[in-house]
Amino acid sequence: KPGEQKHSKEPSSLPCMHLAVVACGDRLEETLIMLKSAVLFSNRRLCFHIFAEDSLKPEFEKKLKEWPSSYTKKFEYNIYPITFSVGNAQEWKKLFKPCAAQRLFLPVILKDVDSLLYVDTDVLFLRPIDDIWHILKEFNSTQLAAMAPEHEIPKIGWYSRFARHPYYGTTGVNSGVMLMNLTRIRNTQFKNSMIPSGLTWEEMLYPLYQKYKNYITWGDQDLLNIIFYFNPECLYVFPCQWNYRPDHCMYGSNCKGAEEEGVSILHGNRGVYHDDKQPTFKALYEVIRDFPFEDNLFQSLYYPLQSKFLDTVHTLCGRIPQVFLKQIEKTMKKVYENRVIVYLGANHRY
Repeated sequence: KPGEQKHSKEPSSLPCMHLAVVACGDRLEETLIMLKSAVLFSNRRLCFHIFAEDSLKPEFEKKLKEWPSSYTKKFEYNIYPITFSVGNAQEWKKLFKPCAAQRLFLPVILKDVDSLLYVDTDVLFLRPIDDIWHILKEFNSTQLAAMAPEHEIPKIGWYSRFARHPYYGTTGVNSGVMLMNLTRIRNTQFKNSMIPSGLTWEEMLYPLYQKYKNYITWGDQDLLNIIFYFNPECLYVFPCQWNYRPDHCMYGSNCKGAEEEGVSILHGNRGVYHDDKQPTFKALYEVIRDFPFEDNLFQSLYYPLQSKFLDTVHTLCGRIPQVFLKQIEKTMKKVYENRVIVYLGANHRY
């Protein structure tokens, strides 16, 4: 408004954005590349919550300490053991992939954290986490979590064709990228199929698993779908470009948001970073993995990516390179502009 002064806080002075990941087995490298993509592009300070098997803890600490100080000053981290507060720990560990069920217990374990972004290890950020973090402000008074649909088209969707349990909406939701208001989750009584009255999140988890364990295929993701089937008002659904998976291009392009805006978060499920089935996904993973931190983003990340994409044009995903490049190019331009402004300001060259 005329006459009003605008006060904008420096990104470094704002509370940190909390990012959680669960790593077991051979997921060390994948997790580190995901964290690297987060640090490369984000503006505000990050707080990493890494849940890992005991054997991986020293490896994480060693690798993170090797990163240059210009990047390590942008984040802090904690490494937690794998723990389950209710039910049988061995059962939870065997649910779908090893330790994946840990994400269900984040509201219980991280009692001092208000909001959190959980991602699978096979996720890559192609734009600042700040942008998905802003979605928390779009939640209405009943929403406490946000996820993207599992599919855009019901006739090719897994849940709409095969599920033997309740699931959210017409195609279910994918839990690989999940934004959560943990305070609201802890304070909510959830409707359920077990008793007429509501249950807290922690009270509900194990009975829910016991009731549906013979019907679920995708483990903890199925349990989340069941929870939000009975509590649809609690879920905010964000568009597919925030959780872009091979399914969005391997059957033809079916994520309109990514076509218009570019991919914001890439989710390389089905192991596509490590085989040759989806070379476009693998190219992005390898370029971010191999990028030397202090190098020029365009020269050592964007141009090698363009070059690798030329070898993927024969694939369905490779035919739409602009979908993968649009957001990352925009992000790199912003990073470059910010660094130039900081450099000029520091040297008083106007």
